[in-house]
Amino acid sequence: MIIIPGPASTILGENVAKKLGVSMIKVESKIFPDGESYVRFTGNVEGKDVVIVQSTYPPQDTHLIQLFLMIDNAKKLKAKNIVVVSPYLAYARQDKVFRSYEAVSIKTILKIFESLDLNFLITVNIHEPKVFEDVNFRCLNLSAVKLLAEYFQNLNLKKPIAFAPDEKAIRMVKDVADMYGWDYGWFKKERDKVTGEISMRCEGVFNVEGKDTIIFDDIISTGGTTATAAKMLKDMGAKRVYSACVHPLLVGDAYEKIIRSGVEKIVATDTIPKNVSLVSVTPIIVEALKTLKF
Repeated sequence: MIIIPGPASTILGENVAKKLGVSMIKVESKIFPDGESYVRFTGNVEGKDVVIVQSTYPPQDTHLIQLFLMIDNAKKLKAKNIVVVSPYLAYARQDKVFRSYEAVSIKTILKIFESLDLNFLITVNIHEPKVFEDVNFRCLNLSAVKLLAEYFQNLNLKKPIAFAPDEKAIRMVKDVADMYGWDYGWFKKERDKVTGEISMRCEGVFNVEGKDTIIFDDIISTGGTTATAAKMLKDMGAKRVYSACVHPLLVGDAYEKIIRSGVEKIVATDTIPKNVSLVSVTPIIVEALKTLKF
């Protein structure tokens, strides 16, 4: 097995190779003046099982094109099997038709993978794993929730309460609560049918007075939902509020917005390298690759 760290995930790819104790091939890459991408492998992959590690966070289109070029290049150079580890897979949130005649973006991305004759795709906490049901290559969606929970467990917080910022993240906080015997709650969003305004109310656990709370989510984009939930918890008397997420997109002023809302600390994984990426997904990727069979 050879690890190829893509331009978007150089450090993560190197860490995976080191932990696995396997060889690594670096990628030369650049962006031409007209915006087009260039990639070149620095070694031979013929007859080898190749693992390309490339997250596709912003600029998504550039990172996706780089990934497509690397897959096709590995195929052209006669790699035996091609595995893509894309911890954050772009366009995954457009997984169904919301309005008539619109494109389902993630299905298009998966069709491109199929056309490139990909053998295996590994992601981390993808928005909706069901999108993999009809593809002709094998897929594995890993969860980084336990890694995030372990981080807070090691902080020796006094039995914190796990919260989901909305109903779609309830499964996540329930899993965390089951691991450590924590209480959990969630926020329910409601939209006013007349004004269109969104309001949130707390469900599950109501008494947070003087307690530490952690808001878990798979992705933070603009930070609005997390900030609103954090402010509500502070208003309810929470001692400290932390934010935990797998994919820290943190678009625009999202970080500042969340901190202003009363959050002590944002803790995320390195699926997207940011200043808050304090937890590495390397261990779960390594374990997945160890058990991989073609």
